[in-house]
Amino acid sequence: MTDRFRDTDLRAFARAMFIQAGMEAAKAEVVAEVLVEGDLLGHDTHGLAHLPPYLDALTNGDMRGAGEPELLNQTPVVQTWNGRKLPGPWLVHQASDWASKAAETFGLGAVSIQRAGHIGCLAAYLQRIAERGQLLLLFSSDPSTASVAPWGGTRRLFTPNPIAAGWGTGGSSVMMDISMSITTNAMTARRRAEGTRFPAPTLLDADGAPTDDPNAFFNDGTLLPLGGTQAGHKGAALGMLVEALTSGLSGYGRKDPNAGWGASLLVLVLDPARFGGAEAFAAETQWMADAVHGNPPVKGGEAPRLPGERGLTRKAEQRFKGVALHPSIAPLLRARGEAAGVAFPAPL
Repeated sequence: MTDRFRDTDLRAFARAMFIQAGMEAAKAEVVAEVLVEGDLLGHDTHGLAHLPPYLDALTNGDMRGAGEPELLNQTPVVQTWNGRKLPGPWLVHQASDWASKAAETFGLGAVSIQRAGHIGCLAAYLQRIAERGQLLLLFSSDPSTASVAPWGGTRRLFTPNPIAAGWGTGGSSVMMDISMSITTNAMTARRRAEGTRFPAPTLLDADGAPTDDPNAFFNDGTLLPLGGTQAGHKGAALGMLVEALTSGLSGYGRKDPNAGWGASLLVLVLDPARFGGAEAFAAETQWMADAVHGNPPVKGGEAPRLPGERGLTRKAEQRFKGVALHPSIAPLLRARGEAAGVAFPAPL
């Protein structure tokens, strides 16, 4: 039977661990919230699984626990920040709040960030802005590393480069969080550790042959772009778009000397009230939501659902029943807590 934990207990534990490691309390609060939100939504490779590497990053200098980003450029609707390796979740919260406020007046607001700390699960940021009646788009890459080859190539060039977006429908939130590769580095590492293979070819080996073996990635292989062997040119093209929107706009990327981990981000908020109107937007998105739900399912299949709907259902269930962490995560957190003198929560 899988142990379950109160989400409030997990947040308190993570917050205490980060503060002890030297992170400012306000930043620790946000980072803990974002990581637990990832697990609540079911993205357990990008939730509390990141707590140990975040702690290590605070120790070795790849993440800074205190300070403010450097403002590099600004207009009434755009700011560009040097994130200075500050915690990525805190930077995204700060950026989305600034962009949200700008969008209230001008219809849109955007913050481009270079050299941010790792930001975890992109879906974890969407609902708080969607519930304001606004639309959030989030793009992320990391110029210090690479795992995906360009279409037709065999050597790593860019990262999975996820795109996330969230908006309201008048009744709920639609949330998408999609990598421009079929799988991610974290899931590949997990399958390798478990000794399992992917259900279909999701990688290329060092010679460019499709494979379902995660070990290939650790022997000079690459992640296949979204679309796989038949339509991977589309995923690779979208990956290049994300490179332009993140490292390109922020002014720091793969052309520059590698300075260790440092995400490139674009946070963009649109306010429907300044376009066709908030009521018209809600009516249209609700119509689409109803049309999706009313669409006849494939024979023997599940009814169509909105992007993010399963995650929000899982979140509601786990807030009531407790968070079911992946079996590999709780032992790691418990061990790190014991070493730091911070008690890991007891299961329900």
